[in-house]
Amino acid sequence: MSIALPWLDDDSLDFPDTATALANPNGLLAAGGDLQPARLLAAYQRGIFPWYSEGQPLLWWSPDPRMVLFPKEIKVSHSLSKLLKREHFSVTTDTAFAAVLTGCAGPRRGVDGTWLDPAMQTAYLTLHKAGHAHSVEVWRDHQLAGGLYGIALDGIFFGESMFSHQSSASRVALVWLARKLVEYGIQVIDCQLPSPHLESMGARLVPRRVFNEFLPATADISRPARWPIQ
Repeated sequence: MSIALPWLDDDSLDFPDTATALANPNGLLAAGGDLQPARLLAAYQRGIFPWYSEGQPLLWWSPDPRMVLFPKEIKVSHSLSKLLKREHFSVTTDTAFAAVLTGCAGPRRGVDGTWLDPAMQTAYLTLHKAGHAHSVEVWRDHQLAGGLYGIALDGIFFGESMFSHQSSASRVALVWLARKLVEYGIQVIDCQLPSPHLESMGARLVPRRVFNEFLPATADISRPARWPIQ
């Protein structure tokens, strides 16, 4: 069965009201448009993110409920706590953004292809250069072991993807990020969609209306987001 979706106007940054998103598939809101930085920031400002597969048009989503992690609620398992104390890994931020993108775009067990195609990677690299997209890198023996990246707008970090080349490296990245966000007063990590992995670390579902309360009032490509984390 075909689905009739609003098609975005290339000359406008407007999006449909997120309350009009489909229930099945959950959160599908619109199609079309492009990945120019101003459109991406306009989308995140409204709690909307792009997600599509090879052969599909550009699709925009706003699921209800939404998976979020409140940094103060991060759960660290006993085994992960022991790993962190052993200091097998070192952590940096914004030192290898392109490499983190490549890691997140890499093959995954049981998944064919990637949603993070070259066009998406280019778009997020542009946002990174403008000061809106950030990465957390986890290193071991001077090799990139894992990491994550996302968009920071005011009091919220929109998590996009994470990866591990070594066991638990992405979990180390998330714990490090959550602790830093608590320190700097950033209230929410958007995890977008449910996953057992994120749930085990404290993420939970909230209604869209609750999530929307944390969205930034403005998003301006000319004004880098507040990102004091080093």
